[in-house]
Amino acid sequence: MNPLGGAAPDLVTLTALTEAFAQTVPTVPADVPVPWCGSWLVGDLVEHLAQVHHWAAGQAQRREAEPVAWSPAQAEDGYRRCAHELLTTLATLAPDSPAWTLDESGVSGFWHRRQVHETLVHLWDLRTAGGSGLDVPPALWADTVDEVVAVMAPRQVRLGRLALPARAVTLVATDTPGRWTLPSAQAGAPAATVHGPAAALALLLWARTGLDDPTLHVTGDATAVHEALAGALTP
Repeated sequence: MNPLGGAAPDLVTLTALTEAFAQTVPTVPADVPVPWCGSWLVGDLVEHLAQVHHWAAGQAQRREAEPVAWSPAQAEDGYRRCAHELLTTLATLAPDSPAWTLDESGVSGFWHRRQVHETLVHLWDLRTAGGSGLDVPPALWADTVDEVVAVMAPRQVRLGRLALPARAVTLVATDTPGRWTLPSAQAGAPAATVHGPAAALALLLWARTGLDDPTLHVTGDATAVHEALAGALTP
């Protein structure tokens, strides 16, 4: 049975994902490389997600959070403490409570969805680095795509980290309803469309896979897709 159920980006889903991550930590050696994340090793990945959970708990409460002290020898326990802090904080706050967010919503409910996808992507990182698979409903991966297109990429543009590509590119999920057009400087019909499973589309946007992924299929001008993916769509 899939513990994610309907896979909505809520606290039930976040709890299942953080528990899956915590359970996986001791099964993958800390010195295993995570090559799609630059020079990171698994130990760096685990600490990163733990620190992000701690930081997000602070953002949800509108307070600055100093990084937590970290012990690589107690990585699972350290991760569990930070995940518990996040889950407890978000469960205590009403979703419409004022919060610091990465978009204009300004409510703590933003962090339910944001941390679901942060955890999902890094759970994929951890499981893939360790050579195991990840059974996640396509609808959850589709929402990961939606978050990049609607929240993360526009924020990257606002912060000057991403230049809008000249031509539009559309993404179409083949295993669940979903169609998105990446931000671009062009109005009108897209120059190209990428078809594929929602997971592959999400991992493409998060720079975990490329257009050589056999599950992805491009129609139209492939050059436009390369241009759209050339910048950092996510932090």
